[in-house]
Amino acid sequence: MKVLIACEESQRVCTAFRELGHEAYSCDIQECSGGHPEWHVLGDVLPLINGNCEFFTMDGAAHKINGKWDLLIAHPPCTYLSNAGACRLYPNRGQIDRQRFRRGQNAKEFFMRFYNADCEKICVENPIPSKIFSLPPYSQTIQPFEYGHPYSKKTCLWLKNLPALKPTNILDKYKPYISCGTSRNKGNKDKSGFSRSGGASKIRSKTFPGIARAMAEQWGNEAKEL
Repeated sequence: MKVLIACEESQRVCTAFRELGHEAYSCDIQECSGGHPEWHVLGDVLPLINGNCEFFTMDGAAHKINGKWDLLIAHPPCTYLSNAGACRLYPNRGQIDRQRFRRGQNAKEFFMRFYNADCEKICVENPIPSKIFSLPPYSQTIQPFEYGHPYSKKTCLWLKNLPALKPTNILDKYKPYISCGTSRNKGNKDKSGFSRSGGASKIRSKTFPGIARAMAEQWGNEAKEL
C-alpha cells in the first residue's frame, strides 16, 4: 500500500511500514533523523496529501503517486492546540492572548487539512486539544505503556475508516514521560523522561516505536483485507 506520514522527521512510523513491505514516505520541513533520506520528502506536505503527485526524496530520486494514497497518517504541530498550553491563552487574569489564539486558529486550519484530505483512510495524531479551538471529537486515546514502553503520555487519534489501535503489550509499571512538575507524577522522583524546558520538544514529539509498529501491523493488514 501507498502510505504518507505527514510531519514526521523521526521516520519511526514510516520505517515500521517499510519493514512490512509498504511504499511509505515521511514528509517534514525538517531533514529526517531516521536514517533513510531515500524515504523522506523535505518540504511542505500539503501539496502531497491528496495523492496524484510527483516529488523528490532527499536522495534526489523522483517519485510519482498515481491516484490517492491508501493511508495518510499525520502528526501536525500541537504547540498552540494542546490543552497543556491552554493556560498560556489567558496570561492576564482571564484575558485571552490574541496572538496565541490566532496561532491556534492557524494550527487548527493546518490540522483540518489532514482531517479532510481526499484519502479513504486517515489518522491524525495530537495530544488532548484545548476546547476553545473546537476540533472534531477524537476517536480514541492511546498510551505508551499499552505498547511496551514504561511511560504515560496520553495521545489522541482521529481516525477515518480505520479500526481503533489495539494495545500490544500493556505494562503495569510506568511513569510520566513529560514532567508537569506536580505531585500527580505518581511519586516519580526524576519527574519523567523529559522536562518541558531544555529544548527537548523534538525528542518528546517522536512516536514511540511500539506504537509505530502497531500502526503498521494493524492498519497495514487492515488495508490489505479491505
